[in-house]
Amino acid sequence: MTVPADNTTDTGAESADRRSLHERIAADLRGEIMSGDLAPGAKLPSTVHLKARFDASNATIQKALQLLKGEGLLIGRAGAAVTVREHRQQTVRPASYMAPAPSGEPYRWLTEAAKGGGQARSTLLDVAEVRPPADVSAALNLADGETALLRHQILFIDDEPVELVKSYYPLALVQGTAVTDKRRIKGGTPALLAELGLPPRLSVDRVSARIPTREQYVALGLPGSLPVLRTLRVVYSDNDRPIEATVMVKAGHLYELQYEFTPE
Repeated sequence: MTVPADNTTDTGAESADRRSLHERIAADLRGEIMSGDLAPGAKLPSTVHLKARFDASNATIQKALQLLKGEGLLIGRAGAAVTVREHRQQTVRPASYMAPAPSGEPYRWLTEAAKGGGQARSTLLDVAEVRPPADVSAALNLADGETALLRHQILFIDDEPVELVKSYYPLALVQGTAVTDKRRIKGGTPALLAELGLPPRLSVDRVSARIPTREQYVALGLPGSLPVLRTLRVVYSDNDRPIEATVMVKAGHLYELQYEFTPE
């Protein structure tokens, strides 16, 4: 099925898609790039071919390609061959960095991210006592209006911001510990909590795709209006006691999450 022309009235399934034609074209091509049907280094079909495929004008095709170039998925200029860029989509396996890092070792996210060949680092933005979002408050079993300790950081790979992280802790658990200090913790807070007698026993992730907030859009340098992946991770210690709730936000077009399960 071809995409309707610029000014036609579409019917059927496509009538529910209210995006402009160039956005729909970009969405289809983006899907083929992300799935590998258009592999890194491959030449994009010619403008003539794309015009026929999508029944669109040259200007509309160029607007679609410009969107994908802005996202770092295509490279090339008008009038020349456009190729699929070696994009940086990464598969994240949360289970690989759930356990606390060994004594003296870096935070597991840094070591796992570096396995992809990039230079990973984190920047601590703030440590403060705050009123957390409602879903975080509920996850930590906090009373209405009760505050928690926030550790706010941003993670980078090759100096590109890739993840915004906000970790919340019940004040009663962390007061008087290094968790409240505005400095990085060797091995991360999971290692420190384990040393305090609060080892992680269970982690529960709730993952959703959302439109980025203004803070997330700016901090992650996002292109266009692409969604982000938001993970709310709640970590429990002995006796099902919640000890940490973390909100992690990643660029949706750069990451996929992989979970492994063993049938019971």
